[in-house]
Amino acid sequence: MSTAVILGAGEIGGALARQLAAADLVSRIVIVDDLANVAAGKALDVAQSSPVDGYHTVMSGSGDVSAVVGANVIVVADSAASPPIEWKDEAGLALVRRVAGLNQLAPILCAGASQASVIQKGVNEGGVARARLFGSAPEAFRSAITAIVALEAGAAPQDVSLSVLGRPPQNVIVPWDETAIAGRCATHVLSAAQLARLDARLARLWPPGPYALAGAATRLIRTALTRSPRVHAALVAVTRDEGVAGRSAMMPVTLQPAGIATLVPPSLSTRDRVRFETALRA
Repeated sequence: MSTAVILGAGEIGGALARQLAAADLVSRIVIVDDLANVAAGKALDVAQSSPVDGYHTVMSGSGDVSAVVGANVIVVADSAASPPIEWKDEAGLALVRRVAGLNQLAPILCAGASQASVIQKGVNEGGVARARLFGSAPEAFRSAITAIVALEAGAAPQDVSLSVLGRPPQNVIVPWDETAIAGRCATHVLSAAQLARLDARLARLWPPGPYALAGAATRLIRTALTRSPRVHAALVAVTRDEGVAGRSAMMPVTLQPAGIATLVPPSLSTRDRVRFETALRA
C-alpha cells in the first residue's frame, strides 16, 4: 500500500488532499495538523466524495507527525491555523528535520510558495539530500505564465511549451528562444514588444494561489510515482558549482519515486545564460 502524508490541513493541504485522492495515485492519504480535528474533518470530506467521483483512496487525519513513518511521499503544505500559514522559515525547517529523521527514504515535497528557506536550509544545514527535498511552486508559476503567453499569442494553453528559471519573483527567466507556441518558436510568433510586455508581467504572477499550488504538487507526485520522463519546473537547492551555495532556484528536473532524478541543463542564449547565472548569485 502506497501512502502520501500531507503536513498541514490549510488551504493548500486541503486542496492537495482532494486532487491527489481524485488522481488515485496512492492507496492512502494522511493529513497531519496540530489541529487534529480539522485534519480529520477535511479527510472525511474528501473520503465522502469518493463514491461520487469514483476514486478509491483511503483518507485519514491525525495530529501526530509520526504518521510519516513508512510513507512513500511527504508533502509540506500549510497549517490549519486562522488564517492558514505555510510551514516556512525556522518552524518549517524544524518540521523537515523531524520528518527526515522519521522517514529517511521518502521525498519531501514543499508545496507552498514561501518555502524557499526551508529547502535551502534543509539541504545545507539539515543535511537532507537535495534530490529528496524540493519545491513544486515553480510548476504552478509556469502554468500561470503559460496562460498569459497563450492569451498574448491567441493560442490554446496546451499548445504552449516553456521553461521557467531563476529566483522568483524578481529574477525570473523564460527562455523565449526555446519556447514553442503550436510548434513554432515564440520569437517567430510574438513581437519583441509582446515579449517585453510578458517579461514585465512575470513578477506579478508570483505567488500562485492555493489551488494552483495543489495542482502543481499533484502533477509532480504523479510524474515521480509513475516514473514519467516529463520535465517539470522545481525549486531546488543550489550547489557551489552552480551559484551561491545555500540559495535555491527554479530549475527543470526529471523525477523518480525517491525524488529528483536529474537536473536538466537548460538550453539558453548567451543573454539568458548571463541572466540565469546572475539570478543564481543574486
